[in-house]
Amino acid sequence: MAQKKQSTVSALLEFAGERRGLLVAGCILSAAAMVITMVPYVCIWLVVRDLIAVAPNWSQATGAVKYGWLAFIFSVLGIVVYFGALMCTHLAAFRTATNIRKRCMAHLAKAPLGYFDTHASGLLRRRIDGAAAQTETLLAHNLADITGTVAMFVTLLVLLFVFDWRMGASCLLAAVVSFGALFAMMGGKNANLMAEYYDALDVASKAGTEYVRGIPVVKVFQQTVYSFRAFKAAIDAYSEKASYYQGTVCKTPQSVNLTVTEGAFIFLVPVVLLIAPGAYAAGDAAFSTFVTNFAFYAIFSAVLSTALAKIMFAAGGLTQAGDALKRINEVLDAPVLPVTDRPQAPQDASVSFENVTFTYEGAELPALDGVSFTVAQGQTVALVGPSGGGKTTAASLIPRFWDVDEGAVRVGGVDVRDMDPHVLMDRVAFVFQNTRLFSTSILENVRAARPEAAREQVLEALAAAQCDDILAKLPQGVDTVIGSQGTYLSGGEQQRVALARAILKDAPIVVLDEATAFADPENEALIQKAFAHLLAGRTVVMIAHRLSTVVDADKIVVLDQGHVAEQGAHAELVAAGGLYARMWADYQTAAQWKIQKEVA
Repeated sequence: MAQKKQSTVSALLEFAGERRGLLVAGCILSAAAMVITMVPYVCIWLVVRDLIAVAPNWSQATGAVKYGWLAFIFSVLGIVVYFGALMCTHLAAFRTATNIRKRCMAHLAKAPLGYFDTHASGLLRRRIDGAAAQTETLLAHNLADITGTVAMFVTLLVLLFVFDWRMGASCLLAAVVSFGALFAMMGGKNANLMAEYYDALDVASKAGTEYVRGIPVVKVFQQTVYSFRAFKAAIDAYSEKASYYQGTVCKTPQSVNLTVTEGAFIFLVPVVLLIAPGAYAAGDAAFSTFVTNFAFYAIFSAVLSTALAKIMFAAGGLTQAGDALKRINEVLDAPVLPVTDRPQAPQDASVSFENVTFTYEGAELPALDGVSFTVAQGQTVALVGPSGGGKTTAASLIPRFWDVDEGAVRVGGVDVRDMDPHVLMDRVAFVFQNTRLFSTSILENVRAARPEAAREQVLEALAAAQCDDILAKLPQGVDTVIGSQGTYLSGGEQQRVALARAILKDAPIVVLDEATAFADPENEALIQKAFAHLLAGRTVVMIAHRLSTVVDADKIVVLDQGHVAEQGAHAELVAAGGLYARMWADYQTAAQWKIQKEVA
C-alpha cells in the first residue's frame, strides 16, 4: 500500500529498512562533526587573546602553540567524523533507493496489464528511477547537512553571545535577513511552485518519449516539431515554469541572500565603530579584549555564509525529496488486481461474456455495455465492427487486463476473477498488432513465453512461425541480439517472431488483435501460414478489420458503440442485411477499387 500521510523523512525511513539505523547514526555524527569544527574558531580566539596580551613580546605567548595544535587536531577530527557520517548516510541512501525501485516494480507487477496502456513507459520510468535518485540526494547529503547545520546554529548562538553580545547580534542579523530571503523563495504562495515545476518536467518527459517514438513519421512526412503540439506544449510549459521560478521568484531574494551571507562582515563594522571609543577609554585591558573579540567575530562571520548556504541547499533537497515521494506514491497507488484466496480451475478452454459492462477510468461512456457472447472450446470467433466499437477492450478482458464493472468474463466456466492469475496467463496466448520485442537475442525473445523451453523447442516454434528466412539472414542466427550491430527487424518480421513466442507457449486459448495489420503482402502470407500451426485445435478470439480473414470463422460478433449489434456465421449475417452486411458490401467495394488512368 502507498504511504499514509506522514513526513517525508519518516516515510523514507520506512523504505530504508534495516539500514535506517545507519541514517540515524550518520545524522548524529554529522551534528558532532559540525560542533567539533567550531572548536578551532575558539582556539583562534584564544591564540589572538594571548598574543595581544603579551604584545609586542610574542615569545611570552606560550599557550599559542598549544591552542594552534588543538585547532589542527579538531579540524582533522571534524573532517574524519563528517566522512564517517557521509559513509553511513550514503549506505542508507543507496539501500533506500534500491528498496524504492524494488517495491515500485513489485507493485506494478501486480497491476492490471491495461494500466500500462494508459500510463506511458517514459512517465513511469521517470517516476520510479528519477524519484528514487532524488531521494538519494536528501538521505546521502541533505539530511546529514540539516542535522549538522542545526547543531552548528545552536553552537553559533552560544558562541555569538559568549564574548560580546553586541557583535554577536550584528552577525546574527545577517542570518535573519537570509532566512527572510529564503522564505520569500520557498514559503508562502511559492511553496507549491517546486511541485508544479516537477509536474511540468514529468509531462515533458512523457511527451519527449512519445515524440522519439514518432520520429519515423516526422521523417517520412517531412513534418516539423510543431506538428507535435503536445510535445511543444510540454516544452513550453516546462520552460515557462522554470523561467518564472528562477527569473521572477528567485531573482531578487537570491541576490539579497547571497549579498548578505557573503558580506556578513558589513553588519559587524557599524557596531565595532560604535563600541570602539568606549573600549579604548576603558583602558588597555578592555581595549585588548575588544580587539580580540573583533578578530573572533570577523573570522566567525564568514562561517555564517557556509551555514546558510547549507540550509538553503538542504531545504531544496527536502522539497525535492517530498515531491519525489509524492510521485513514488502515485506509482504505489496504481490499482492492483485482487487475487482470490480460493482459486478455481477452469474446466475447458471455452470463453464466455455474460452481460459485461466496462468503463475506462475518466471516460463518460462505457467501452462495453451489456455484452454477451460465447466461444466454445475449439471454436474461432471473430470480433468485428466500426472503430471504437469495443473490440480490443473485449479481447483485453479475457486475459484480465482489466476487471469488469458488471457481469463476468469466464474461461472454462470460471470467472477470471476467481482464477489464479498465473493459471489464467498460462491458458491464454495473445498477439497484438503493436508487437514489442526485447533488446536481447531472438532465442530469448521467443523463450520469454516458456523460460524452461529447450533450444530445440524454440527453433521448432520459429520454424512453425515461418521465421527460417529471418534466421538465415541474421549474423548469429537465433542468437543474434536485436538492435546490435545495426540488426533490426521489419514490422512483419517482428510479428512472426511474436507468433513463434505464442506457438511456444502452447496455450489452449489464443487472442489475436489484428495481427496482420502492419504486415506487407509477403509477410502476411507467411503469417497466415504460421496461424495454421498456432490456431490448430485451439479456442481463438480474433479481431479483424479485413473481413476476408473472418469469413470462415465459426462465429462473428459485431460490436458497435460497446454493444453487440449482431452475431452469427458469415452467411447468416450477410443474409440478415444488418451492420455486418453493410460492412461486407463496403469491404468488397474497397477490394475491387482500382486506379484508372483518365483518358483525354
